[in-house]
Amino acid sequence: MNKNKKMKLFGKVLRTIFPLLICCSAKAQQPVVIEGAVPNEAAKQEILNKAYITYGRENIIDKIRVKMVSAPNGWSGNVSNIITEDLKKVKQGQLAVRGTQVNLTGKITDPNDIQPTAVKLQNLVASGYKVNTQLSADAAEQKIIDAALKNRIIEFESGSAVLAPSGVQILNEMAIALNKVGRKKVKITGHTDSSGDSAKNIVLSQERAAAVKSYLTSKNIAPETMSTEGLGSNKPVAENTTPEGRKKNRRIEFEVL
Repeated sequence: MNKNKKMKLFGKVLRTIFPLLICCSAKAQQPVVIEGAVPNEAAKQEILNKAYITYGRENIIDKIRVKMVSAPNGWSGNVSNIITEDLKKVKQGQLAVRGTQVNLTGKITDPNDIQPTAVKLQNLVASGYKVNTQLSADAAEQKIIDAALKNRIIEFESGSAVLAPSGVQILNEMAIALNKVGRKKVKITGHTDSSGDSAKNIVLSQERAAAVKSYLTSKNIAPETMSTEGLGSNKPVAENTTPEGRKKNRRIEFEVL
């Protein structure tokens, strides 16, 4: 649903990926993954502590590495300053820092919040830092689709593109939602966990997205309004080290274009 890109800090990656969905309930919230290289342990802890305060320790996946990299004076403090409650308004978002350049992309439910959020973030960093925001309104049609999915996983038979009964039930509800958004174009994206061969996972995710489109077509959703994509395990939303995490990663996403 969203297109995350890796950012570089003096040749090293620093990427903070915010949840696809940010809910008031921490239980329903998808994890926040913070990854990349920082110059020392103190910088790592400063950034993590602010993330824990903002999102809750249980919702943070720490992939930060301490390496011999250069950073501007006060860099970690400026990064932690912009991890605020305002970021919880951003869906499908990514906060990326490249030296003194801060980029925030994503969607906000209330379009009136876009400009104030951009101004507030710029005021939270020191002079010399530039905050670039590319925020768009979270369209009403996307809200309808998200409400139908209810943060649930469309399940398939193990290792195949055959829909499980629970997956069929969700798609029956999704067909109703898609009828409500009229002729809007919708992209269906398949994802897998990291188990097995990565190339085969790409194929499987593509087949699953196609299976979803085929089923929705059988429920009288116009096929020309739906496109499909398979990303395999390239964009996880949880750790692949636990059964629960792998289950969250085996998912289908719907994006109103």
